[in-house]
Amino acid sequence: MSFTRRNLLLLAAAIGIAAGPATAYAADVLNVGAYPTNPPFEYKNESGTFEGFEVDIVNEAAKRIGMTTEIADLGFQALFAATTSKRIDVAISSITITPERLKSQSFTQPYYDSDMGIATKTDSPIKAEADLKGKIIGVLSGSTGETWVKEHQAAGGFSDVKGYDTQQNLLLDLSAGRVDAAVSDIPGMEYSFTKMKDLTVKERIKTGEQYGLMMTKDHPLLGKLNDALSAMKKDGTIAAIHKKWFGSDAPADSSTVKEMPLPKA
Repeated sequence: MSFTRRNLLLLAAAIGIAAGPATAYAADVLNVGAYPTNPPFEYKNESGTFEGFEVDIVNEAAKRIGMTTEIADLGFQALFAATTSKRIDVAISSITITPERLKSQSFTQPYYDSDMGIATKTDSPIKAEADLKGKIIGVLSGSTGETWVKEHQAAGGFSDVKGYDTQQNLLLDLSAGRVDAAVSDIPGMEYSFTKMKDLTVKERIKTGEQYGLMMTKDHPLLGKLNDALSAMKKDGTIAAIHKKWFGSDAPADSSTVKEMPLPKA
C-alpha cells in the first residue's frame, strides 16, 4: 500500500509540473467562438482558418491586451450557451446587442451598425412586408431576424416560419423556393448575393441594430477589450478594417468610427 501511495503522489506531482506551463499559456489565450459561414464578418478559408471583418477586430483587440486568440467553430445558437457556460470568452458573428441579451450576456461597445432586410428571389412578386401575407418566411434560428418575424407573424399573416441552423442553408432554400422570403441582416445577405445572383433584398427594415463582442456576463476582460476597441477607433484601425472587408469608408457618425458607451442591461 505504501509503495502504491508513493507512486501515486509522484505521479500527481509530475502531472502538476507538466500542467504548469500549459495553464500559464492558456491564461494568455482569448477563447473565441464564431459561426463559420457568415462572410464578410467571419468565415473559414480553404485552409480552414477563420477570416473576416470581426476576426480582424477580435484578433487586434486581443493583441492589444497581450493575448492571442483561439477561434472555435460553433453554430449561431451554440454561441450563447458557450459564453454562458464559460466555454469561450468571446463570441463573434454579427451578434446584435439587445436588452434581452444583456440580461444574460455582456457586450463591448458596438463597432458596426446594421439593419435587417426582406430578401426574395429576384423575380418574386414580393416587394415589401405587406406582400408576406400567407407566405413562408425563413430565418436564422436564434437571430434577431427570427424575433422580428415571430413578433410580426400574427399581424402580417405569415403562414409559417422556418428556422435554419446556418445562413447558407436558409439562402439555399430561398433560392430553391422552399421558403418565399428570408429575413436577416442585410450586410451578410448582400455579400452572399454577389454569388447568388437570383436573390435580392427587396425591403430594408430599419432596426438600429449594432454589433459588439459578446462575452460571458461581467467577464473580467470586458473592460480591457472595450478599451482596446476605443483605441482602435481613435487611431483608425477599425475604419481601415471596414474598408478592407466592405470596400467603402464607414459613415462618420457610425459606431465603427465613434467611441460608444459600454452597453448596460
